[in-house]
Amino acid sequence: MDKDSAKKRIDELRASLLYHSKRYYDDDSPEIEDYEYDMMLRELETLESEFSEFKSESSPTARVGGNASKLFSPVEHRVKMESLQDAFSFEELKDFDKRVRETVQNPVYSVEPKIDGLSVSLEYAGGTFVRGSTRGDGTTGEDVTDNLKTIKSIPAHLKENIDFLEVRGEVYMPHKSFEKLVEHQELNGEKIAKNPRNAAAGALRQKNSAITASRELDIFVFNIQQKSGGKELDSHIKSLDYMKSLGLNVLPSYVKCESIDGAIEEIEKIGQMRGRLPFDIDGAVIKVDNFNARDILGSTSKFPKWAIAYKYPPEEKETTLTDIEVSVGRTGVLTPTAVFEPMLLAGSTVSRAVLHNEDYIKEKDIRIGDRIIVRKAGDIIPEIVSSVSHKDGAQPFEMPRVCPSCGQKVVREADESAIRCLNPECPAQLVRNLIHFASRGAMDIEGLGEAVIMQLVDRGLIKLPSDIYDLKAEQIADIERMGEKSAQNLINAIEKSKSNELWRLIFGLGIRHIGEKAAKLMENSFPDMDAIAEASCDDLLKIDGFGQIMADCVTEFFSSKGTAELLSRLKDAGVNMRSKEKTAESTFGGKTFVLTGTLPTLSRNEATEMIEARGGKVSSSVSKKTDYVLAGEAAGSKLLKAQTLGIEIISEQRFREMMGQ
Repeated sequence: MDKDSAKKRIDELRASLLYHSKRYYDDDSPEIEDYEYDMMLRELETLESEFSEFKSESSPTARVGGNASKLFSPVEHRVKMESLQDAFSFEELKDFDKRVRETVQNPVYSVEPKIDGLSVSLEYAGGTFVRGSTRGDGTTGEDVTDNLKTIKSIPAHLKENIDFLEVRGEVYMPHKSFEKLVEHQELNGEKIAKNPRNAAAGALRQKNSAITASRELDIFVFNIQQKSGGKELDSHIKSLDYMKSLGLNVLPSYVKCESIDGAIEEIEKIGQMRGRLPFDIDGAVIKVDNFNARDILGSTSKFPKWAIAYKYPPEEKETTLTDIEVSVGRTGVLTPTAVFEPMLLAGSTVSRAVLHNEDYIKEKDIRIGDRIIVRKAGDIIPEIVSSVSHKDGAQPFEMPRVCPSCGQKVVREADESAIRCLNPECPAQLVRNLIHFASRGAMDIEGLGEAVIMQLVDRGLIKLPSDIYDLKAEQIADIERMGEKSAQNLINAIEKSKSNELWRLIFGLGIRHIGEKAAKLMENSFPDMDAIAEASCDDLLKIDGFGQIMADCVTEFFSSKGTAELLSRLKDAGVNMRSKEKTAESTFGGKTFVLTGTLPTLSRNEATEMIEARGGKVSSSVSKKTDYVLAGEAAGSKLLKAQTLGIEIISEQRFREMMGQ
């Protein structure tokens, strides 16, 4: 390759990598697989090495991670959180071993799985967790202490009151939690998370820690960054054992290897069990075990010279596409699903993959009968990579022009890629609407899950949400896995839901683009459901946080004759239709609270609901606009900042007194 061609390709790769890096690290919304990114980065590294005159400090090859978000307070890392050099072949691992041996005699290695998550720092002072932060660019990260406190495996107190300890870990989303999240997103017609890693990153970088808590994140700790006091340590394996003794959730496996051949053998073992793990890994890490040897080896400007990460390539297999099925979601969206010959992929048997929409199918030119390449995105969600070949006579797939559930004509709106059934009485939508209505985030009817709803629908007992309130215990008792006691418990839960806050009903109605937050804003802005139903677009746009699309969806929903009839029946059943009493709202009207630490009896969610119910607001960060800091045990940096700014700090007892309790 000549210089001009090399320069052109280098510029192309840098632009592409910078774009995809921002999507991955900063936006938590990647558009390509990690392996594709890694291959582009490797090509750029090779070209910059061969044409050194084009090297640049601003190149993606010189960066570590992403930028720190402005949504959170910055944290300057006293010990740089370095990334690792990647290897994609065992030959590269042996080259790493040669480089190490040029400096260190008879090195001993540790081998551990590389967790695919978000790297964070945890700081403990006097054995108490005081601050947690993201890696950011390796030098400056984000203070996400409150969100990290929602992760149950992060201890508030260590088993030893060590003076100071900073450890590094990887926050991840277990497969079980990811599958639960995807199910929720599909049910509610939301954008589907691409993989557990990005779902975890998005959850951890939430301003609302209650949302973080709902994502059920976890963490593995894998390194001591700095330490003052405690046990003297001289090796990585000993440090992992020590962190485990302190109560930290260390890596699930780590092995000492006397040679690079032994390390490679262990990497192969980890790779074989990769698909059976309850979490994602994207590789394995080899580290020089001895700390003195690490000091001698040192680091480059970007990587430590004593460690390397072996990256597993994504497992891809070829199979035959036998059919494309189209289902109808809660919001009426028609979703195509590929059905293919079953095969074992990344540790489990798969036979289906979501095809997303009409544009996706056309872009990849997927046809029934094709030989296709399938892989698991993030090692969990099957996806079709490409079509290898068409069957003779195969025709391009066409999405149905009528709803497969109700037979009504479907439409594709100009600003959407989705095809949608607009029939409000479509059976498929009705079932999913019922599931959403009864869900925990909406009316929270305990015991009324999908399986029970499906049976009630099949028996013709319910069709609309209002039908739920006509159910009798004797109608439910003979349903599978029910009985008299369970039936009565369900009836009690249904009765209890009648007194829910109005926002739960609003959210439960399943209005497009109206989530929990928007529902709460509507409750706070109108006295009752009648006022909401009569509100114009202009009225709705006056709500801080509402946009045109949201306002249009609300007015369209309430203009329907079916909606009016549904609300009338719900009202007759005794379901609450009124917003919170204004007298309650006046207690904290216009006041801003920040919550920090662990309260004696209240959870963060409970305290937040109490404040919002009385007209107050809850912020995640302390500023001059903060009126009160509600502080509990292990309050950390927010307490210090509040003291510096002279903001009133209150206990849970004082908080209750302010509410007249």
